[in-house]
Amino acid sequence: MLRFGPERGPVVAAILPLFEEGNRTRAAAIDVLRRLAALGIGGALPDLPGTGESLVPTRAASLAGWRAAFAAAVEALNAPVFAMAWRGGALIDGGAELAGRWRLSPMTGAEQYRELARIQRIGGGEGYAGNRLSPALLGELDTAETPAAGALRVARLKEDPREAALYLPGRPLWRATEPGVDAVLQEAVADDLAAWIAACGG
Repeated sequence: MLRFGPERGPVVAAILPLFEEGNRTRAAAIDVLRRLAALGIGGALPDLPGTGESLVPTRAASLAGWRAAFAAAVEALNAPVFAMAWRGGALIDGGAELAGRWRLSPMTGAEQYRELARIQRIGGGEGYAGNRLSPALLGELDTAETPAAGALRVARLKEDPREAALYLPGRPLWRATEPGVDAVLQEAVADDLAAWIAACGG
């Protein structure tokens, strides 16, 4: 787990988008955590089983396992924790004891499942953009919902017509062909998170 900012006070735990979208947005999410650290807010980025530096193969990953791992990471932080979930990452934070949930362009499980099916059709093989996923995980995703308990704030990009608390400038980095960053988006995310955490009493 990467850790940023002060040891005391509220912590933002980031959950990246799932699968290849996570690779494309990792640097941007880390930049948000660094910006929050500069504002005096702690940050953390846990590697869920089958992602990042985890030794678990992706094929062995499960949604239930991701949720349990994230909940354990939140507990280990021993602080008021606010989740920052991008896209399909919003499916992960349901089992964690959180002070609040901040989401960027969240997806339902059905939307994530359809996105994976689209990727597989484009690739023309059994994998999903290089990922080998278990049928059990695909089944979990197909019926998964994004939890909405407690303090919740949903943000979307300006061109997104769906309902949100605010609409941010910037590019959909998860759609890029290569990993990238967008300073305008990252600054907007960090500023809104900091203001929202303060409003929540964090």
